[in-house]
Amino acid sequence: MKKEIGVLLALLQLLVFSILPGQAAEVHLSVAASMTDAIKELDAAFIVDHPDVTMLPNFGSSGSLAKQVAQGAAADLFVSANPKWMSYLETEGKIAPQTVRDLAQNTLVVVGPQKTAVNSLQDLEVMERIALGSPGSVPAGQYAQQAMRAAGVYDRLAAAKKLVMAKDVRQALLYADRGEVDAAFVYGTDALLVQKAVVLYTVPANLHDPIYYPMGLTIAGEKNSAARAFYDFLASPAARKILAKYGFCAPGAGAAAK
Repeated sequence: MKKEIGVLLALLQLLVFSILPGQAAEVHLSVAASMTDAIKELDAAFIVDHPDVTMLPNFGSSGSLAKQVAQGAAADLFVSANPKWMSYLETEGKIAPQTVRDLAQNTLVVVGPQKTAVNSLQDLEVMERIALGSPGSVPAGQYAQQAMRAAGVYDRLAAAKKLVMAKDVRQALLYADRGEVDAAFVYGTDALLVQKAVVLYTVPANLHDPIYYPMGLTIAGEKNSAARAFYDFLASPAARKILAKYGFCAPGAGAAAK
């Protein structure tokens, strides 16, 4: 009798452990801050058909997130605002390279008070405070730095201490919306969220590298069936529609994330 009870308990334990993973599927996302709102809606759309999956997004600057993942932070899918930090994680052996592809494209704009006139980046020189994400870790800041250097104004603005470094693009946007700076470099998608500031200038695309958002599954994420399902969902027409709602363009046909 005791033997039969022992066998029964063992079978019940096996059954419980075989069910739990399916009931408690989690997908850890590390996503560039500029995709915050789009990813939140994409998560919500995905779990409609996958109610047993819990989405756990972590938003921040691409550089900060990449360093967290490299140091062992939980992540199944990484979405960067430029290829640099995706390549970094590939080099660190944290990303499954065959899963890296472009998710979306963006534009770079300058936002600020409505009455401010900006017809070229040279017009920034008459201002006192210009916000941008820190170029060392924030891709939007890197693109802004490239554009200002191409326009020949970066060194003079930096020397005059007119540049205000933000921890990510959303902080730069907040500075502009609060009127704490005269202008800020943000993505075109972020500009849709402003309440008081307006778009003053669209930065010519030839002044900076193309703004692609590569995504890829981590080594752990590649083994997570729920993460793979979300990765596939992001390529669907439904996901493209949501991305377009937030101002993101589809990547060009055959565009490479590298």
